[in-house]
Formats: sequence, C-alpha cells, structure tokens
Amino acid sequence: MVRDIRRSIVSLLVLTVLFGGVFPVAVWAVAQVAFKDRADGSLIVRDGTVVGSSLLAQGFASPKYFQPRPSAVDYNASGSGASNLGPNSADLAAAVEDRIAAVATADGIAAGSVPVDLVTTSGSGLDPDVSRDGALVQVDRVARARRIDPQAVRALVLSRLQSPTLGLLGTTRVNVLELNLALDRLQP
Repeated sequence: MVRDIRRSIVSLLVLTVLFGGVFPVAVWAVAQVAFKDRADGSLIVRDGTVVGSSLLAQGFASPKYFQPRPSAVDYNASGSGASNLGPNSADLAAAVEDRIAAVATADGIAAGSVPVDLVTTSGSGLDPDVSRDGALVQVDRVARARRIDPQAVRALVLSRLQSPTLGLLGTTRVNVLELNLALDRLQP
C-alpha cells in the first residue's frame, strides 16, 4: 500500500511538472516563433498607440465608418458570448427586424437587400470581419458622410478583401478595423 501511495505521489508530481509547466512553456515558445503577431494579440498600432486588435471587433458610432456585425456583448472582449436566443425566439426576430430597418435606412437600401451578417451577432459577439456584401452596402453611406467619391471607397473595400480560409472555410470578408484605418489614411 505504501508503494502505491508513493507511485501515486511521484506520478502526480511528474505529471504536474510536465503538463502544468513544460507543456505550456513549449506551446508558448512555438507560438512566439511560428505565430508571433497572433500570439501577441494581433495588435494594431497607429501613431505609437494601440488602437485595437485585428482579431476583435469594436463598435464605430459615426456614419463615417464601416460598421461591424452587431455584438451581443457590446464589443466587450472580457465577456465574449452570444445572446443565446434560439431561432424560434420572438426577441431574436424582433431584434433582427429592428436591425434590418436601421441598416436599410442608414445605407439607403431595400430591407430585403441587407446582408445577414449586418443584422445577426456572431457566436463570440466579437467577429472582426464583415462579408464582402456587408461592406459594399455601406460604401455609399460612408462616402456621403465623408464627402468623397463612392468609387474610391468601393475600391478601398475591394483592395482589402480576404479570401475564405484555405480557399473553402468561411466567405470573402473584410476586417472592419483595418478597413476603417485605411479609410482614415485615404481621407483623415
């Protein structure tokens, strides 16, 4: 019995050191070497100040900026999550209808033309990207608010498009924060 207790204690110590120390340090080291930018949060720096992360959405209130997907957590990265409203939820249906009306009015398009990603939240509430169509329907509003040529804004959107991951996962998309920063460089 003493021998079994000793084996158990030794096993506990070895596994604690291995999986509580060596393994996490090894994963961190590989991430720092292979994926330095992502491992450090993919921070975006502008004029020496961190303005956000390309991995996390943030809200933009001004019509001069492209809008990200709605967030169930008000773009708070410390509490990411979804609304947990199911497809049969009357609250979800009402929220989506309100968002459709708001986007259609703000962007001057028909309610039936509003891309789904502009009116539904993502699973994390922090999706940093919108679909190609989600960005393109906002071009006229942004150009109007900035008093610049819509074709210049459209060209900016098209130049920032990212293909589906590995060519098949997801959709063609654009990172909203990076697009808005490029927009500020185009016309401060």
